[in-house]
Amino acid sequence: MSHAYLPETITREQADAFPGVTVLQFGTDWCGYCRAAQRVIDPVLDKADDLRRVLVEDGKGRPLGRSYRVKLWPTLVFLNDGVEVARVVRPWRESDVEDAMNAVREPSA
Repeated sequence: MSHAYLPETITREQADAFPGVTVLQFGTDWCGYCRAAQRVIDPVLDKADDLRRVLVEDGKGRPLGRSYRVKLWPTLVFLNDGVEVARVVRPWRESDVEDAMNAVREPSA
């Protein structure tokens, strides 16, 4: 399934308040790294029906990406009840994304 990055539609406060598992995926549609990484991101996230996925078009001065200190695209920030549990930057293997999914789903101690 093809996904498109959208200009920021949420604030950091809203992201912090999301219940359950959320993946914030920062990047742009024109980014070569982002487009190449889709082949390993989509198969993992598309089959996970228990998460919220938000593709955030990032760029200089965009507050949401800066609040998460995003420097490279794509960056996937995995949240559980609004708390960052895992992060994947420029994944090149499906296992990179799967490892983060496993970490965000693990019950906290």
